[in-house]
Amino acid sequence: MSLFNARSAWTIYKQELLRAFRTAMQSILAPVLTTSLYFVVFGAAIGGQMQGGMNGVNYGAFIVPGLLLLTILGESTSNASFGIYMPRFTGAIYELLSAPVGVGETLVGFVGAAATKSLILAAIILLTATLFVDYTIVHPVYALGFILLVSASFSLFGFILGIWADSFEKLSVVPMLILTPLTFLGGTFYSVNMLPEPWRTVAMANPVVYLVNGLRWTFYGTSDVSIWVSLGLTLAFLAACVALIAFIFRTGWRLRN
Repeated sequence: MSLFNARSAWTIYKQELLRAFRTAMQSILAPVLTTSLYFVVFGAAIGGQMQGGMNGVNYGAFIVPGLLLLTILGESTSNASFGIYMPRFTGAIYELLSAPVGVGETLVGFVGAAATKSLILAAIILLTATLFVDYTIVHPVYALGFILLVSASFSLFGFILGIWADSFEKLSVVPMLILTPLTFLGGTFYSVNMLPEPWRTVAMANPVVYLVNGLRWTFYGTSDVSIWVSLGLTLAFLAACVALIAFIFRTGWRLRN
């Protein structure tokens, strides 16, 4: 058998992707409609009252990267966690573990499908945003690379969450009670530099601040933090998730019991 079984990875990837399209109303349309409401309320209603915009950028355009990241973080985590949790819930995980499928094929299948769904949503949201605001992407190649990196990182994180969870309720704990609040408090709708001390220092302890500002830099060339700090922290998070998944498969934690 080859070191990497591409056919096995493709089979898992295809099944996971088809599952998303079977529930398109929930997995695709709902996030797009929610984001559109944010554009209407914050971009049009509130942004129309802000003369000069935010950091020299029209307020409606300023919130585009933050809203995009809000969707990517939530959807990447939720899709990957649900994708691996269901085989555990139904017992099909034992068939996967006994099959000639390695860790690489499993990750490419489950994590790759979750990341792909997030990228599809990101593309739809960017197209939807053009209906509400005029925005530009100064560094489109960097923007694509950063979105890919964040999608992959949080799909891996969601994969870990799906293995850790032992109930459907726990699947929603982290996305709803941790990621979403951190994203709202991470500069999605405002510049962190606007905050007075000590709240600015407190906000800088929020890791999502660096993700939002990293993506915002790729759009407009300016951000509240260095792009290299944002990139470094994202890569470190990705490496930590890969290391933890390697440990899980090596020990069988939550997979074989």
